[in-house]
Amino acid sequence: MADSRKNKSEYQPVPEGVDNIAVIVPVLNEAGCCEHLIKMLRRYRRQGQIVIVDGGSRDDTVRQLTQAGFAVLQTEPCRALQMNYGYSHLEADAYWFLHADCTPPHNAMELIRDHLDQGYGWGRFDVRLSGSNLIFRIIERMMNWRSCLTQVATGDQGIFIRGSLLRQIGGIPDISIMEDIALSKMLRSHGRCACVSDRMLVSSRRWEKNGIIYMTILMWWLRLRYFMGADPQDLHRWYYGQSK
Repeated sequence: MADSRKNKSEYQPVPEGVDNIAVIVPVLNEAGCCEHLIKMLRRYRRQGQIVIVDGGSRDDTVRQLTQAGFAVLQTEPCRALQMNYGYSHLEADAYWFLHADCTPPHNAMELIRDHLDQGYGWGRFDVRLSGSNLIFRIIERMMNWRSCLTQVATGDQGIFIRGSLLRQIGGIPDISIMEDIALSKMLRSHGRCACVSDRMLVSSRRWEKNGIIYMTILMWWLRLRYFMGADPQDLHRWYYGQSK
């Protein structure tokens, strides 16, 4: 006989459809990506609310985005803080967190609605790295496979969450690095991740600038240190000291 007991903390999907999706983009010194970001976000203006949260850029980022007509909030330079700040300023059925250098599938909004309407509380997209090197095809396949297997998503994958679930867990974990990993661990305790197979094109600039093998090892090492209990603040200082 099935166990009728329920975990009171388990997320219970609401029956209503998802009408309003808020798009939140944290940025910091992304002037070189602004033309791409503006073009991308203009596709979503009629489909949902959009807010960009700047973490104190010292370049032309804010001017370019505001001149293009986008709302730009400003806060301290911390991705989790920026995401929470943006989320707290919007009321929506669902929230979609994007990075400035990504390119979502053309029908991404419809895909998000479809998966959330199926009862998922959260999800992410598969990724394709922009570089042409064959090793990027291996890296992206491993990223997508690992993510779906472990139910842990990264920020590059365009994480989307029902508003009721995000409010239930108290927002994005307020840590200086690995906030996407910590968020996934919280979300997966409330239900499985929707692994959308349509691909998000993600810039491979970090790998190309710092070296493919080096960046791959560095990211795995950071995750290992985090899972072993290292202080995110220490990891943040170490990472940004190693990867410029």
